[in-house]
Amino acid sequence: MTVTLADLNHMDLAAFEAAIGEAFELAPWVAAAAHARRPFATVTDLHAAMMGAVRAAPRDTQLAFVRNHPDLAGKAARAGAITEDSRSEQASAGLDTLSDEEFVRFHRLNDAYKAKFGFPFMICVRRHTRDSILAQFERRLPHDEATEFAAALQEVFYITRLRLAAKVTGEGMPKVDGRISTHVLDTHAGRPAIGVAIELHELAGDRYHRITSAVTNADGRTDHPLIGGRPLPIGRYELRFAIGDHYRTRGIEAGDPPFLDIVPLRFSVAEPEGHYHVPLLCTPWSYSTYRGS
Repeated sequence: MTVTLADLNHMDLAAFEAAIGEAFELAPWVAAAAHARRPFATVTDLHAAMMGAVRAAPRDTQLAFVRNHPDLAGKAARAGAITEDSRSEQASAGLDTLSDEEFVRFHRLNDAYKAKFGFPFMICVRRHTRDSILAQFERRLPHDEATEFAAALQEVFYITRLRLAAKVTGEGMPKVDGRISTHVLDTHAGRPAIGVAIELHELAGDRYHRITSAVTNADGRTDHPLIGGRPLPIGRYELRFAIGDHYRTRGIEAGDPPFLDIVPLRFSVAEPEGHYHVPLLCTPWSYSTYRGS
């Protein structure tokens, strides 16, 4: 259930904690500290106050808070012994469906990280693909403790910003979502390409995972973003356009089989809250793309 910011501003402490206390993992004291700073003009201000409470807390309190977060794909997660927010977040990156080999790899990285730093690896999994999470593990392990603790608090910022945006509505919502969109221009005909079948895939290791499919409309676009209303997980993607079928439908001879059949465009996402517009300009014998807006 969601609550309005206006209602939050008038709640007593118990109701305030019940409404948003779970946004910060097993730390109702964060909501209690924010309650004393009411009223908030925007939801972004509310989140800033809650993060301010974490950053102002004694180091021992901060450390205990970070340690309350579960390991990624750890034994507790596999057993379901974590909070519902953490469970759904880990599932969003497929961490609940790891193979035994992948589970062992995550377990090894978790152990190495905690042995070095004394707290679990923190990352906002909704902003990453599985490959990106593993890359971040490898990149951050050589860091010193101060650098990693600062990184952990930054990831807490991303995690709790998403959780709070899902719980509270009102003025000044924080920016938490991105968008992948496309359109197809038939430069041979000089008009949008109608009825082109499109698939979006995520590249996971050496395998592809299909995320969604769509067909272009009269404007050569899809009726809805291919991903929208949530962060774009950092990672590698591939768009596949059924261009051969499009030209066959138009009666354009392009060979048998056609010179271009399925056109793949591989690209990467580095900005989870960004807009990636990846168009295709095509003829029966050529194509090009760019990052649009």
